[in-house]
This record gives sequence, structure tokens and C-alpha cells, in this order.
Amino acid sequence: MATTNVTIRMDEELKKQAEDLFSALGLNMTTALISFIKQSVREQRIPFILSRDIPNEETKLAIQEVQEMKKNPNKKTYSSFSELVEEVQNEI
Repeated sequence: MATTNVTIRMDEELKKQAEDLFSALGLNMTTALISFIKQSVREQRIPFILSRDIPNEETKLAIQEVQEMKKNPNKKTYSSFSELVEEVQNEI
């Protein structure tokens, strides 16, 4: 099968981030793009998501907060969201 070159323009930082991601997934840029295009053509849609399961900083802090709350035996619990809202409104 004959091949051809395809040239794309993208932000330098985006290219670096993509290369880092694809490398972490065991791919190079060419392999990742060809895989995406082949599957897109085969399925006639955007076919898949490749992702690393890395939460952002805000999510990491929220997870840590919940883990700390679970360790506290004196923590207050609520039977419903409306009960929580009612208590917050009473404190205002």
C-alpha cells in the first residue's frame, strides 16, 4: 500500500503534551494518529477515548479530604442532601 505524507500545524505546547501522553500509552504521534483515523473510517465516528486515569489537583484534594473525613469517628452525617442544606442555611 502506497503511503503519503500529511502535514498538520498545531501549537508547540499541545504537540509536546500529546507526545508525552502517547508515549505514556506506548505510542508515538504517527501511530496514535493513524490508529485514530483507521478506526474513525471503519466506524464512521469518533471511535474511542485513550486516557490516563489521573485526577486533577482539585479532585486529588477532594479525595484526600474524604479519606480524612472517613478516619474521623465523630464526623457528622446526613440522611439527605436537603438535611445538609437546611443545616447550612441555619448557620448563615
